[in-house]
Formats: sequence, structure tokens, C-alpha cells
Amino acid sequence: MTTLTHVSNRDALLEGAKVCLRTKGYARTTARDLVAASGTNLSSIGYHFGSKEALLAEAFDEVFMEWTAQLNAAARGNPAASALEQMGASWRRMLDDLPEHGSLMLAFVESIGPSVRSPELRAKLAEHYARTRTEVAAAVRESLGETSTADPDVVASFLIAIADGFMVQFLVDPARLPTGEQLTSALGAALAAALASQEH
Repeated sequence: MTTLTHVSNRDALLEGAKVCLRTKGYARTTARDLVAASGTNLSSIGYHFGSKEALLAEAFDEVFMEWTAQLNAAARGNPAASALEQMGASWRRMLDDLPEHGSLMLAFVESIGPSVRSPELRAKLAEHYARTRTEVAAAVRESLGETSTADPDVVASFLIAIADGFMVQFLVDPARLPTGEQLTSALGAALAAALASQEH
């Protein structure tokens, strides 16, 4: 006997939006595309989200927050590791995951331009960055320890900027993007050289 699971129109719209972002991108996704992908109707978009842009922004938020949680889990995988080792584990996971998320990242980049002229979309994207910063800052605070004088929110903003930069590099020139192992190896050597130079 088959059990039917009821999915609300709101959830169906979010799942449909994720499909559209991956397959059609941000700029080419229409309200009718969202309706077709979700099996809902046009009025449902306005009722649950207010606009197509708000729906797509929330779909971005859900997907990228899930990915952020996976990257934080990678960092926390070895509690005995140093803060730098934990950070390296997160970066390795991020770089290894980029091909899987390529189409979604392209859609996200496409949304930045329109957000300049859309206060609603800009506010939604800013809210997403705030949520991401909070999650990353919590992982930073945990890895550095409560006695650290480093501001976790500032460190989180720096790490997010690195992730966004790699995302753009991957979209433009993926062949030259370092692997996770190459990145952590090179940064480890650079940090060791910088610390050694301070001792002289």
C-alpha cells in the first residue's frame, strides 16, 4: 500500500525553486517555471512569499545554509585538530564540492546584479549573509576557544569572502582552481614562513 505524503504549497514552491535555479538559473526562471516545477499556481507565490524574487532568495538561503552546515561539520570532524587544521578541512570540503554546486552558484551570481535595484531582494540576500555569518562565527568561536581575542564575526566575514571568491574563480576559470589539498598545503607553508620571519 502506498502512503501519500502531503506537501504544502509553500514547501513545494521552495523545492521547485531549487530545481529551477539549478536547471534554468536565476535570470531565466519565470513565475510560470516555478509553478510548473512545483505543481502549484501563480497565486501561491504571492500568498506564501510575496514575489518570485523573494521565493528564489529563500530557496538560495535554504540550499546554502545546508551547505554551510556541511562545511562546519567537516571542520568539526576532528575535535583534536588545531583551529587551522579544522579550517583546512572545511576549505577542502568546499573546494571538492564546487563542481556539484556549480549551476546553483551561477544562479546566485546572477541574482547579485538585480539586487542592486530591488530593495526586497537585497534585503533577502543580506539576511542570508547574516545567517551564514552567524553559523560560521559559531564554528570559529568553537575552534579558537573562548579565550581568543579574535572577533568571530569578523573572521567569519573573511572566510565567507574567501568562499565567494573561490566560487567566482570556479565559474570563470575552473581549471586553475586549486584542490583542497593544494590550498591547505600552500597556506600552511606560507603561514610557517610568515611566523619564521617574525622570529628574526
